[in-house]
Amino acid sequence: MADPVGRTVQRDGHHPNTHGLAWHVVPAVHLALLTVVAILSGIINALAGGGSLLLFPTLLALGFPPLAANVTNSVAQCPGYMGFALGSRRELSGQLARVLSTAGVAMVGALGGSLLLLVLPATVFDAVVPALIALASLLLGVQPWLDRWVGKPASGAKDRRSVLLPAVFLAAIYGGYFGGALGVLLIAVLALAASDDLRRLNAVKGILSLIISVVSAVVFAIGAPVDWLAVALLAPATLLGGYVGAQLAGRLSAAMLRAAVVAVGLAVSIYLFLR
Repeated sequence: MADPVGRTVQRDGHHPNTHGLAWHVVPAVHLALLTVVAILSGIINALAGGGSLLLFPTLLALGFPPLAANVTNSVAQCPGYMGFALGSRRELSGQLARVLSTAGVAMVGALGGSLLLLVLPATVFDAVVPALIALASLLLGVQPWLDRWVGKPASGAKDRRSVLLPAVFLAAIYGGYFGGALGVLLIAVLALAASDDLRRLNAVKGILSLIISVVSAVVFAIGAPVDWLAVALLAPATLLGGYVGAQLAGRLSAAMLRAAVVAVGLAVSIYLFLR
């Protein structure tokens, strides 16, 4: 039996030997589309979070199974977060203690989430991913209202670590398992429990996203169906997008980008529910 892009499919629905594309038959226009989407994904992750909700459905549309699309997307996003971190050095100044205090729980949570993805059957991921995409999309959509509800942090107040650390841990588990709109969760947590300017907290979000992404990538490299040819194409594009996004953060409104990502995410969720 063959799938829509001509690959052989086993009766259990999995692809033998590879879970990615037959790259020798991929049209150049599809490669260009992936590159452009990856750049946009890196920019959106830096500006608002949720960029992976653009790249994930693009991989699905090109024939990736959901699990392979998820892990390939997660690994390919690593350089984008690195570019964001490099472009946010000024905003990270004076936040070493905050980064160190949250980095440890982020690493443990990401390890737990990514191992959970590998341990549970692929059918579980196929069943829950539509709900995860819908949840991530809705969280991205309500982020402006959440920001207003949280309010401006009190000047000079200490971080509420009793809230911050457990919340980062739970967000990291989510990020290790799926990762869509992880940045939205992290910036909401930081805005709620940490006392600082949101642009500086956005830079911390980038560091935590990088940590979670790297931990997940290491786990997925060992035991998940990562398409490394796709990663080789997408990683430089997300790196460029992340760096550009860091330069734009705080200078460009992300409202239209947020609306587009939410629309795409909900459309993909509905498609997967009905599939």
